[in-house]
Amino acid sequence: MRPHRLLPALLAPLTLLLAACGGSSSAQTSAGGAGDGVDGKGSLTLNVGDQKGGSEAVLRAAGELKDLDYKIKWSTFTSGPPLLEAVNAKAVDIGAVGNTPPVFAAGAGSKITVVSASHGNADGEAILVPEDSSLKKPAQLKGKSVAVAQGSSAHYQLIAALKSAGLSIKDVKVSYLQPADALAAFNSGKVDAWAVWDPYTSQVLGSKKGRVLIGGEGLVNGLNFQVAAPSALADKEKSAAIEDYLARLRRAQDWVFKHPDAWAKVWSKETGLPYDVALAAVKRSNGTRVPVAVDKAAIASEQKIADTFTALKLIPRKVDFADFVDPRFNGDLPPSTTEARSYQEK
Repeated sequence: MRPHRLLPALLAPLTLLLAACGGSSSAQTSAGGAGDGVDGKGSLTLNVGDQKGGSEAVLRAAGELKDLDYKIKWSTFTSGPPLLEAVNAKAVDIGAVGNTPPVFAAGAGSKITVVSASHGNADGEAILVPEDSSLKKPAQLKGKSVAVAQGSSAHYQLIAALKSAGLSIKDVKVSYLQPADALAAFNSGKVDAWAVWDPYTSQVLGSKKGRVLIGGEGLVNGLNFQVAAPSALADKEKSAAIEDYLARLRRAQDWVFKHPDAWAKVWSKETGLPYDVALAAVKRSNGTRVPVAVDKAAIASEQKIADTFTALKLIPRKVDFADFVDPRFNGDLPPSTTEARSYQEK
C-alpha cells in the first residue's frame, strides 16, 4: 500500500531509522570511527549488530569506544528480526532489539540468547490517529483499519490496547506495513490508525499530523534487549569481550541521563530527524532507558507476550522464554521493573 504522493520532508528521515522490531532488510557495514566499520584494536573481533542511531552512536557520543583491546565490527540492520536472523546464522555475535523480536525468533527455534536488558518509559509506544479523526477512545477502533509492523513491539501493543477496550485483533482490519509505508498510508488517509514506536511517534506529533489515541504505559513492558549468539557466549574470549561491551553500554546510558540535550543532538545527526523531534523522543522514551537485570520478572513479562502470540497462532509453537536467557551478566543491576526516575535519583 504505497500512495503516489508522499510527504518527503517527513518521510525521508524516518526511512533511515532502525525500528525496535519488525521488517526485513539486509545489513550494511557501519562507517565506524575510522571509516571502515571497525573500532578498537587487537586480534579478537566482536561482530555487533546495530540500528541507526543505536548502540554505536551512544557509545561514541559517551566516549566509550576508546581504549578497546578488541575490535568491534559494526553491521547496521533496519530492524530486529533480520538482526536476530544474523545472530542465529553466527554472522553477528550480539545486537540490540526490542521486546518482541526475541519472542518470534524463539518461536522459530533460532539459536539466540538474551544477555542484557534495559527498561524505559513506554510513552513512545502509541496508537496514533490523524489530528482530525473522530476516534476518541480505543473501543472505537472496532471495524477500523490499523497499520502496524508485524512481529514488532507495536504489534503486541496493539493487541494489548485492543484487549483493554474489550476488543481483539480480529475486530480491526490490520494492515501489516513497515514504518515508511505505514507513515505514507497514515498521512494519505489509507488507514484509520497507526500502532508505532518512537521516534515515529514524536515525528508525527511534532508535525501536527496526528495525536495519540492510547499510549503504551501500562500495556507494554518497556523492555529492550541485547541478544547474543550462543556460540559467542561459549567462546571464552568473546564472552569476556561481550561482558566489557555491555559494561560500556551501561556507562553510556548513564551519560545519556546526564546529557539528554547532547544526546539528542547526536541522535538528530545520526537519524536525520529535526533536533526538536529527536529531543522529544529522548525525553519521552529513548533517553529513559535504565540498564536492568534479565530477571524472573522480565522473563515472566516476555512469556506473556510469547503466550499471546502463540494463542493467536502468530508463532508456530509454545515458547519457554527462560530457555533463551543467560543471566551471567546481571551483576548488581537493579530489577527489570526499575523506573528511570528512581534510577536517576540514586
